Amino acid sequence: MIDPSSIEALKQSIDIVDVIGNYLELKKAGANYKCNCPFHGEKTPSFNVSPARQIYHCFGCGVGGDAIKFVMEYEKLSYPEAIEKLASMYNFSLRYTKGSGEYGEAKRVLELMQGWYSENLDREPHARKYLEDRGITQASIEAFGIGYVPDGQQVMAFLRSRSIPLPKAAEAGIVAQGERGDFYARLNRRVTFPIHSPAGALVGFGGRTLGDHPAKYINSPQTRLFNKSRLLYGYHRAKEAIYKRKELIVCEGYLDVILLHQAGFTTAVATLGTALTEEHLPLLRKGEPRITLAYDGDSAGVAAALKAARLLSLHGFEGSVVLFPGGQDPADMVHSGEEQRLKELLNGGSPLIPFVLEKIAASHDLGNPREKERAFAEMRSYLAGLSPIVRESVLPQAAGILGVSPALFGERESTPNRPRHRFDERKEDPAWQAILRTLLEEERLIDEVLDLIHPAMAGEYREALDALAAGDREHPRLMRIALDEQIHPLPDEEFRRTLCAQMETFYRQKLREISRDPHLSLTQKSYLIRKIKTDILPRLRKGEPVPYASDIPL
Repeated sequence: MIDPSSIEALKQSIDIVDVIGNYLELKKAGANYKCNCPFHGEKTPSFNVSPARQIYHCFGCGVGGDAIKFVMEYEKLSYPEAIEKLASMYNFSLRYTKGSGEYGEAKRVLELMQGWYSENLDREPHARKYLEDRGITQASIEAFGIGYVPDGQQVMAFLRSRSIPLPKAAEAGIVAQGERGDFYARLNRRVTFPIHSPAGALVGFGGRTLGDHPAKYINSPQTRLFNKSRLLYGYHRAKEAIYKRKELIVCEGYLDVILLHQAGFTTAVATLGTALTEEHLPLLRKGEPRITLAYDGDSAGVAAALKAARLLSLHGFEGSVVLFPGGQDPADMVHSGEEQRLKELLNGGSPLIPFVLEKIAASHDLGNPREKERAFAEMRSYLAGLSPIVRESVLPQAAGILGVSPALFGERESTPNRPRHRFDERKEDPAWQAILRTLLEEERLIDEVLDLIHPAMAGEYREALDALAAGDREHPRLMRIALDEQIHPLPDEEFRRTLCAQMETFYRQKLREISRDPHLSLTQKSYLIRKIKTDILPRLRKGEPVPYASDIPL
């Protein structure tokens, strides 16, 4: 784990304006900076960054936090990944607590092996020729860190020369242990492709055989660092373009990704020898891009594309499917100079849902009533997983493909998906805003206020007051107030008068509620009304704060 004191030191060494300015174009607006919010579509800037408070907040959708939170949200990283990302951006050395040494050791082993693999490529003409024949340039070799691993004996010798214990190398996925306990190199005589996490950390390798090994490609095994079901090859290089262009191309192999990037299609990534799974979805959703599935047109490619298109469409993704004809793949087309045709293919893919519907129909003999019935059942089951509005819009198309009436699908009502949370745009209370702004500035007053009032007396501001009492200054409403230059802290005397006025409003409302409360006896009502009218309200009108009376119902 990262040492907490190291995290605090990192926070103190970075400036949120500088951090966010690396991602967004900020413009000065009074004491703060503004820009269009990257987390929701807008034309008028409502995303505020405060250098004084080192926080950001969007008045449109309510997101906010510090520099680490921004990097987490923008790049969809975990907390430790965001910290390591910021540390690398600012050349800050993090300290790790005891127990994280094995993690750090695995990273060190991987970095050493990557350096060695890269050096080996220059000494292996056979590997260089293979890459040259595939059309990969020297610039791409360097950008993607392509290397070469020689035979297993040389791997073991290198590990010994660097004093790397074999069990540690095994934890990094470099070697494996046989049934008799002896270690052997997992990769040998292969072109190597380093695999990185979304944040850019080296986590494993893929290897392509240059011989007749039955396993053409091999990836690192599952380790603490490497989980192929959550990784996409090339994502760390593609993510900036993905965020900018709002598009992402998923293809099938390392070479497809490298050659697509080489040809300018820099949003390309690939799965790691596995089908697209639900574990990939959080990564694919970053930046909310439109997904293009670029797969081979053979039977295996069509099956993989159908499975991926189902998965993506049922989880609300927009996108299309491109199947490459004639046994070609994206790498082949780039190598043969067909970039323009490739661009046309990628831009002209079949939308996800129609593709799924067509393939379901194509897998059955619609001339056979029983087969048609099975196709109908499969299609209906698929459509049931879509949102109600999307399902309604594609029902005519589904019916047309099968040649049946849309009524057969039985438009069943279901609970519509709830819209994404947006910050409520309700009318604000200037008095409570001023009270909270004062408490943000003058922490000494927080306990005094909480001794006088019950949080429920703050009405719709109760959550913000509770958060402030708990020391949580990142509550959306608090951040909105902190960044609003029209809301000013109150001098002590004015603060007390304003607080008394809000308490008076609360007790006057209570008078009306008590008189109509069927659960209170006449005696109880008389007592409470007399207490409020003859004791509490007169004192409040004089500007004397009155501690909340627990016998008055909330």
